[in-house]
Amino acid sequence: MRSPEFWKGEDYTARLAVAALRPLGWAYGATVEWKRRHIISYRPKAKVICIGNLSAGGTGKTPIAIAVARALIARGLSTTILSRGYGGRMRGPAYIDPAHDSAAETGDEPLLLAAAAPVIVARDRKEGAELADQRGTDVIVMDDGHQNFAIEKDLSLVVVDATVGFGNGNILPAGPLRESVEQGLSRASAVVLVGPGQVELPGFSGPVLRAQLTPVDVFNLRGARVVAFAGIGRPVKFFETLKTLGAAIAFSKEYADHHAYTASEIARLKAKARSEGAILITTEKDYVRLTPTEREGVRFLPVRAAFDEPGKLAALLDTVAPKLLAASA
Repeated sequence: MRSPEFWKGEDYTARLAVAALRPLGWAYGATVEWKRRHIISYRPKAKVICIGNLSAGGTGKTPIAIAVARALIARGLSTTILSRGYGGRMRGPAYIDPAHDSAAETGDEPLLLAAAAPVIVARDRKEGAELADQRGTDVIVMDDGHQNFAIEKDLSLVVVDATVGFGNGNILPAGPLRESVEQGLSRASAVVLVGPGQVELPGFSGPVLRAQLTPVDVFNLRGARVVAFAGIGRPVKFFETLKTLGAAIAFSKEYADHHAYTASEIARLKAKARSEGAILITTEKDYVRLTPTEREGVRFLPVRAAFDEPGKLAALLDTVAPKLLAASA
């Protein structure tokens, strides 16, 4: 989804829109708490580490999930990532095949996550966890499940974009939040602040980790002229990253998060790049949504998450991983 302008506005019209929608937000947040109290969660054999957030889109959750999965695999633990597969047709539960499955089938995020570990797509998270258990998985990394109570979690990391924090502090549709900050943080084992900035975390006294999203400039973009496009939570963030790498943006185009590109849209972008004498570039998340033919002539900028203090992450994983290592010794 694309953030409505009134979420960021301070004028009378924006304040009026927020005030009118705020009661709907309260009701939406109440449904999350109702589910927490009434849904009977499934207890998988595997340990479950949830990487979630409190805001809709654009917090850096996927790179953090990849970093956590890689850290677990480095410990010798069999790790499976469990995804809802947002935007894809696949209901699952099924392990995806990144060599053959398309984003239209699986959604874009599972294809990115598969670079780190095997990925199960399951609309029903319980069924996905059962499939992981059948394969003898040690740890399930649950991608985007903080408001999902289908399975019990051993560790819940809440990812927050430190640059924008919690936006206007209101719940959907009045603001970007999926539930109130206090309510969401009450279930968090730790908070991961991504990027620069300070964020108020009311009522939270647990560990706070810092991480940065680092672009991997494989194309040496300094001085390069680019046409950039992105359909992610915050496209402007991608454009700013290109500028920090020294690229000159001749033209940029924003799309809604998880946008399904048409052949004509990509053709127009390619034509624009040719007319500008520029490189056509997008995010890795957008790139995986393109067909093999559409990818021709398009480059992408990989982004990796790096924790400022890896020891803090290791200490959190120690609360889950040592029992598994001892059991297998």
